[in-house]
Amino acid sequence: MKWVLLGLIIGATVMSDVLQSHEMKRAGAQSVGLRGLGRLLREIAARRYLILAIGCMAVSFFSFMALVQREPLSFAVPASAASFVVETVMAKLVLKERIGTKRAAGTLLVLCGVVLVAR
Repeated sequence: MKWVLLGLIIGATVMSDVLQSHEMKRAGAQSVGLRGLGRLLREIAARRYLILAIGCMAVSFFSFMALVQREPLSFAVPASAASFVVETVMAKLVLKERIGTKRAAGTLLVLCGVVLVAR
């Protein structure tokens, strides 16, 4: 069960972050002043991918809560860091972001840590 929950956490987190990034890049810079907040909320409501991203965040949150009920926090938090690895790959493939050498090396270190914790 822990691997199913971990998979849900990672998948939902990655999906949420990629959808948010995609939509916010499309929306451009937004003012967050008092007037800008209302416009930003209307903008969010009009963008279905942002609504889907919020749903994915909820799935990730509740899956994480279920995981920490069953497993030690010292497993749940480091293992869920695998989302950083998957997000970096998705940023490169889907969002066409440039991933430099330092960022790739850091991502590999995170992956090594996740593998160590998972054993």
